[in-house]
Amino acid sequence: MQIIDGSGHIMGRLATHIAKRLLEGEEIVVVNAERIIITGRKEQILADYKMRRNWGVAGPNRFGPYYPRMPDRMFKRSVRGMLPFHQPRGRTAMKKLKVYIGLPREMKGAELAKVDKALDRGATRKTYLGDVAEWLGADF
Repeated sequence: MQIIDGSGHIMGRLATHIAKRLLEGEEIVVVNAERIIITGRKEQILADYKMRRNWGVAGPNRFGPYYPRMPDRMFKRSVRGMLPFHQPRGRTAMKKLKVYIGLPREMKGAELAKVDKALDRGATRKTYLGDVAEWLGADF
């Protein structure tokens, strides 16, 4: 089991790296999900996530798809999109992923890994996943 510190990582790059390793059978824990970075214009990012959030609540029937508000669940959903989730190997891979907001007590003092290919290299336009979640109404 490897513990990855999500702070300072770009969301899409980190998600693809984790998805590959999950398909290989590795168990992965991601901490500090609220400090993961989404690159791009803040207004565009917020509009995109608001549109995703409203997909499930628009219309008279109000059937899904529902999109999460909490940053840990938002990141887990982005990893799920990179896995063959409707096949058994994708579902078993998703069960091996755990994502946390902050650093849990039982993981204090543990060695936290960084993914070099996913680290932020000085992007000028960026937004933290926690800020997007707060804007959507998450309380964490």
